[in-house]
Amino acid sequence: MADTVNTEAEPAEGGKQPRSVRVVLLALMIAMMLAMLDNMIVGTAMPTIVGELGGLQHLSWVVTGYTLATAASTPLWGKLGDMYGRKGAFMTSIVLFLIGSALSGMAQNMGELIGFRAVQGLGAGGLMVGVMAIIGDLIPPRERGKYQGMMAGVMALAMIGGPLVGGTITDNWGWRWAFYINLPLGAVALLAVSAVLHLPKKRAQARIDYLGAALLTVGISSIVLVTTWGGSEYAWTSARIMELTAIGVAALVGFVFRQTKAAEPIVPLHIFRSRNFTLMSLIGFITGFVMFGAVLFLPLYQQSVQGASATNSGLLLLPMLGAMLVVSMIAGRVTTNSGRYKIFPVVGSALMITGLYLLSLMDTETTRLTSGLYMAVLGAGMGCLMQITMLVAQNSVQMKDMGVASSSTTLFRTLGSSFGVAIMGALFNNRVQDVMAERAGALGSKVTEQSAQLDAASLAKLPAAAREAYQHAVSAGTHSAFLLGAVVAVLALATAVFVKEVPLKGAGPAAPRPEGPDAAADAAPAREGVAEAV
Repeated sequence: MADTVNTEAEPAEGGKQPRSVRVVLLALMIAMMLAMLDNMIVGTAMPTIVGELGGLQHLSWVVTGYTLATAASTPLWGKLGDMYGRKGAFMTSIVLFLIGSALSGMAQNMGELIGFRAVQGLGAGGLMVGVMAIIGDLIPPRERGKYQGMMAGVMALAMIGGPLVGGTITDNWGWRWAFYINLPLGAVALLAVSAVLHLPKKRAQARIDYLGAALLTVGISSIVLVTTWGGSEYAWTSARIMELTAIGVAALVGFVFRQTKAAEPIVPLHIFRSRNFTLMSLIGFITGFVMFGAVLFLPLYQQSVQGASATNSGLLLLPMLGAMLVVSMIAGRVTTNSGRYKIFPVVGSALMITGLYLLSLMDTETTRLTSGLYMAVLGAGMGCLMQITMLVAQNSVQMKDMGVASSSTTLFRTLGSSFGVAIMGALFNNRVQDVMAERAGALGSKVTEQSAQLDAASLAKLPAAAREAYQHAVSAGTHSAFLLGAVVAVLALATAVFVKEVPLKGAGPAAPRPEGPDAAADAAPAREGVAEAV
């Protein structure tokens, strides 16, 4: 029997949620904020951390260790919630995240900080999954759309406010408070969830598939390391990258085979029999690919070419994130009122293609107003896609698989972001170095031999001719990166066309029942999800 929500969590008449559910939702948003805000804050504090702890050569592992642990643990947290109860798994992930935060703040050297960040990442893997799965339990699919704007708002706030908060905390309180700030926020979320969320405890008879978990962890870790190290730490054709690729592929093939034999598989393969779930996983991967590539290169372009201040780098993304927030809220309301959603993946993919193509047209003469409008188009496209993918994926599975559906969708988006940053980054770096060699000769090659991404201080020290060449090089690099993103986004549009619009159960006028041989299989999970979530 899947987790069932206490009667006090039932939707009130007219679709309005009772106070207890709103308190839980606030706690869930705080937990989601913790997961998304952490890397943004820590990234700003890194120069100060290196200045005190040393270990510059290991700097990248502070982020890589966290990312690896988060990606590898995400599917496991989803499965633990399905097997042993969503509330217990979610609260455990919060506690683990807070322990990692406290220990990171007390680290005395770079080795300790990397290890403690990995602990923090293990907890972070359960935060996002827990939020999505619990919302899937509490809120019927038809009503879930209203909360998309809330989640998109948290995401936008984290991306915009993270660098600003990180800089303020580091300058006034010291870098250790970049980690300690998580403790009071996490404690509030933990207390609220403990006091107000009432889901019955459960105990699965089958044991966790430890072999499957190990294979999945090795596979995901290898892929993330390939995308993190490829083209930076090691050449793409180096023996180390080839070894990691082979290990990753072998582990994932072994994992898939193991899932067909395990009594309680980590990721039940039957969930991919749903057309919509598989399509949403693919769209989520592409959205992650595009979004995090854009977040990486847009501030770089605006700082290097348009002369914007690095201090306010988060604000540079405001047109994109603001449009994403507004459109996500509109999409959620329309979905709730009509029960229809297929239009949003289709329109969102088309807008994403258009926005990326427009961004690829930017050059050294593009104004901030023009680039802001281009970003808004991209943001509108992502606003149609970000939460709809999770909503449709959850609506496509039975309640007993809500956790693994949420974690799988989150994992695909995470992997998409890793591939996006790696592939777009490699294309950007190669293009910058080529243009610098063309325009500035030997000096240009020397300037970018260490890194194609120069900080403001390094850029200011360049001779005027080299600085102008670098601005043209960055424009050419962003053109190539965003053009690649537009090509990849075409696949999202082609995928969205095949989405089957299965009615979302819940409040609102009844939607017409689907017809066809696949209708019963796709509609059953939606009916069961609502029946067990009230």
